[in-house]
Amino acid sequence: MTTPPSPPGADASPVRIGALVPLSRPGWVEAGQHLLAGLELAVRDVNDAGGIVGSPLELVVRDTAADPQRAVAAVDELARLGVAALAGEYHSVVARAAAARADALGLPFLCSSAVLDALTEQPTRWVARLAPAQSHGWRIYADFLLNAGHRRIAVAAEPSVYWASGARILRDHLAPRGGTVIEVDMRERAPAAVCDEVADSRATALLLLAGPRPAVTIVRSVRRDQRLAEIMIGAPAGQPEFAEWASLGEDGAAIPFLRYLPEHLGPLGARVETALRERLAQAPSFVAFEGYDTVAVLAEVLRTHGVDRARIAESWPSIGVDGTRGQIRFSRPAGISVWQWAWPPVQVVDRDPANPDHFRVLHTTA
Repeated sequence: MTTPPSPPGADASPVRIGALVPLSRPGWVEAGQHLLAGLELAVRDVNDAGGIVGSPLELVVRDTAADPQRAVAAVDELARLGVAALAGEYHSVVARAAAARADALGLPFLCSSAVLDALTEQPTRWVARLAPAQSHGWRIYADFLLNAGHRRIAVAAEPSVYWASGARILRDHLAPRGGTVIEVDMRERAPAAVCDEVADSRATALLLLAGPRPAVTIVRSVRRDQRLAEIMIGAPAGQPEFAEWASLGEDGAAIPFLRYLPEHLGPLGARVETALRERLAQAPSFVAFEGYDTVAVLAEVLRTHGVDRARIAESWPSIGVDGTRGQIRFSRPAGISVWQWAWPPVQVVDRDPANPDHFRVLHTTA
């Protein structure tokens, strides 16, 4: 799928960016739709402003469907098609596979939304990232739990490198501060069995380290279990951000999660929010803003450094762009192998029980 450019010049050859987006199951489709909406809106805005030095910007979209092998094949195809750079991806395990292949091919990749710390095994100059590293965001979430008085925390986790990494970050951060993490394996367990184990654990908080569909099932079971009436449910990966969560109604409220937005948007962010709301026919998630900011950064790089892939990769540490959520600059934080925006704003929010369509900000870093 290719997004038609708005041509600044009729005879100008387009500058092409490859976009990796989960648009079919088992991918998190709603997140992919929001990511793509942000990418496409930014491309439109770039072209309305004259494109890339007179050439239209064009998005070449490939559906990764949360499949690492499919993402690698897409990277190979997009490289052959001559894209100047790659953008996007939401799922961390998929982004890691795409980043490794982009690094091997010498193809610049600006990752929009994946947070896994080890996005590449070794430091690379080819890959940069907008989303905060998982260790950064999840430590903020762990501090929120401690400040709320939670010391015994159960995590219901699906088997995945991403979920295992999240559980390890929580455990390592909480243990020196008097916290305990009790892991509940969700494999081949009915929701009632998960509730039994959580009740036996004497935990005061249950974190859902699982995709939206299994997480929704667990929430329904917990909400109906009188033994767990006082337990706080949390979803640090952001499952309640999307409208799919609304099927839970009141049961989906008061479940704190991480969101990468400032408490108040500036003029650019407010304008983009309005346009995204119209495009999506619903409130845009933080993922849509990540998509917009990705193209905004790449457009500035392309304007100032051209389409040569090596020059694009060399530009990460020198670029500065006013994005929808603040000024974007890249550096090398300790333990991170890619060029990283350090850091986007991080919030802990939940859906208001009095109005589940409204989000309450419980904690913010910016």
